[in-house]
Amino acid sequence: MGNWRDPGTLIGTFLFLLCSPPLPACPAPCACSAGEVDCTEHELHEVPQHLPANTSTLWLDYNFITILRPGSFLFLPVLLRLSLPHNHLETIHSKALVGLGTLQELDLSNNYLTALTSEAFLPLTSLVTLNLGSNMLGELEPRVLYVLPQLRALFLNSNPWVCTCSIQPLWHWLSHNREKTKEKSLLLCTSPEQLNNYPIMAFRNESFRQCWENSLLVQDYAFFLLIGPFCFLGSIFLCIFTGSVTVACHNLHKESHSWKRFSVCRKH
Repeated sequence: MGNWRDPGTLIGTFLFLLCSPPLPACPAPCACSAGEVDCTEHELHEVPQHLPANTSTLWLDYNFITILRPGSFLFLPVLLRLSLPHNHLETIHSKALVGLGTLQELDLSNNYLTALTSEAFLPLTSLVTLNLGSNMLGELEPRVLYVLPQLRALFLNSNPWVCTCSIQPLWHWLSHNREKTKEKSLLLCTSPEQLNNYPIMAFRNESFRQCWENSLLVQDYAFFLLIGPFCFLGSIFLCIFTGSVTVACHNLHKESHSWKRFSVCRKH
């Protein structure tokens, strides 16, 4: 440690303080302290701009945010926890979470999300906990989860899951990641009607047998749709060819018969 009585040390410290950029002020509707920014219940319609760069926890609960726009959280290099429950969130832009490589916890529960893209979650390489409970998700592409290599806790409860063949990829991921799936008993089907309130985790491989059979049927139809026209055209060509050969043979036979008659007439 330098000697504070040393004139060189004092001058260096003064110059450092003079040249250091000032820390950004706390956004007007929020309260900031020790890296924590609390913007809860302020009727916000979008994420506040110019948040302090040292923000490690950001609370945005109980607001009216409907969309996370591109670059909503830029310049927050040490953000560890982002809380957005109880908003009106419907859309997350594919570039909205850029810059959140250190984020470990993301709470998006109690919103109106109907679909998510894997591109939006690509920047979250350190994410450990993801809460998507109580949204409007009818299905979820496992690709969204595969881009989260550090994920340890996933909440998907209280969503209106549509348990048709399209739920199979998600069920497959859940079945192989049971230790990561929290509140599994609350993952219930909403539709079709005959499966209402049926637990998704109760499905088995054979539950999707009809999906495999239907898939084969679709492939068969595709095969016939592809091959059928060629067979039809081939049959027409074969008929024309056969007819042409028959007519040609008939004409040759007719000419041959006429030539024989002509030859007999000449002899007489």
